[in-house]
Amino acid sequence: MKSMEELKAIREKMQRQMNIRQEDPDAIRVVVGMATCGIAAGAKPVLTAFLEQVRLHNLQNVTVSQTGCIGVCRLEPIVEVYVPGEEKVTYVKMKPEMVPKIVQSHLVNHTPVSEYTIGAAE
Repeated sequence: MKSMEELKAIREKMQRQMNIRQEDPDAIRVVVGMATCGIAAGAKPVLTAFLEQVRLHNLQNVTVSQTGCIGVCRLEPIVEVYVPGEEKVTYVKMKPEMVPKIVQSHLVNHTPVSEYTIGAAE
């Protein structure tokens, strides 16, 4: 670091990255199950993929967070999407390569990807 301006630029960049993980009651919430079962099934790369896709699409109205056990360990990794005023959508057996389709279809175009949901998995 060579100057105060450089330090400020780094700070601003990190604040922008953190903003997509903060809670906003009017925002769409993406919650990734990160209990032991979820992590063992691959939830960490799924969480990372959501954070990256939200950033790439510059989705200011979307927050991404993690939670503990969602309760259906056999279907991990599990992701729940909460859109204000709509019913929660639960995506199961998630893989990082599924995330771009969910972001584009559900978060951008407001159309859940039904083949990835809990109803389709059972």
